[in-house]
Amino acid sequence: MGTQLVRGKTTKILVLNPNSSEAMTDGMNTVIGSIDLPYSTEIHTYTGPEGAPASINDGKDLEESTTAVLKDLETSYPNGVDYDGVVIACYSVHPLVSAMQHDHTECPNVVTGIFEASILAALSVLAYGEAWGIITTGKFWEEHLATGVGNFLGAETRSPGTENSKFAGVESTGLNASDFHLGVDPSIVRQKLKEATKRLLSKGRVRCVVMGCAGMAGLEDIIREAANEEKGEEFAYSQLHVVDGIRAAIMQLEHTIKYQRLLAWKAMI
Repeated sequence: MGTQLVRGKTTKILVLNPNSSEAMTDGMNTVIGSIDLPYSTEIHTYTGPEGAPASINDGKDLEESTTAVLKDLETSYPNGVDYDGVVIACYSVHPLVSAMQHDHTECPNVVTGIFEASILAALSVLAYGEAWGIITTGKFWEEHLATGVGNFLGAETRSPGTENSKFAGVESTGLNASDFHLGVDPSIVRQKLKEATKRLLSKGRVRCVVMGCAGMAGLEDIIREAANEEKGEEFAYSQLHVVDGIRAAIMQLEHTIKYQRLLAWKAMI
């Protein structure tokens, strides 16, 4: 007698690092391995080709990484990207997110960026009157990310510190993304990250800090250490939320993929 598949399907997610730094992908792999996911969910990682910048530090790098990655994907996956969903692992308003969302013939339509996913995660943990903010790398990202938050939410973001504003703004470390895993003394990285965290927390109602760089993956302890020095142990380890965009994006994407499958199944009934 033959068998009939009643339920069960492997979920395959691609975490796409659009720069050419293998060290940064290795850092993300460590975080990915710690996420509580069903065994049937496969997570694969991809590092940008040689034509992509080693570190994405400004608008020019965003465009160059987009061009290089799309060209490489077209060559590597001539029949389309064979994944149920894709995470764009660059903390920015990255053009790859919209490019892959709208290319239904070549790419899956379940695509998100770690920037977009982190905003949703931050808003979901805040109580009334609390605020969130972003710790990022270089100065360029302060305006880029603040503008991106407003555009993503479909509303202007009020000035940090104003009444009813949930967004406390962006503080930069002055480092590049690649500095977090290669080439810079770890003590300098720790110092810069802690200084930026303390500036953000000094704005008052901040109860959620978002790590605004894929290169920060795994560095949550430094942020909590800074919070402990600034506001005490209870706040740092019991009250403060620290959002890692890699974790947030993967977990949100897995949920979305399964929800879409449920809708498709219901439509067949």
